[in-house]
Amino acid sequence: MTDQIDQAPTVEELQESIEELSAYRERLYNDVVGLGKKLRLSQKKIEATIKDHPELSRIDEILSQLKQQRDFQANNP
Repeated sequence: MTDQIDQAPTVEELQESIEELSAYRERLYNDVVGLGKKLRLSQKKIEATIKDHPELSRIDEILSQLKQQRDFQANNP
């Protein structure tokens, strides 16, 4: 096994992951909104669907964790 498994990700790697996950979240969000509009749901229903969407919620949690880890590592080299 390599030592890389035991090493924490670098700030740059964390930032790259944040950017990629944010882009995926944006695509998923747009897909949910687009589908809601296609189904002619009210804006209120679309917003409720987004709020309750399990994958979007999980992505938001992970993004928050990644940002905290990135900020911690950036401030504590």
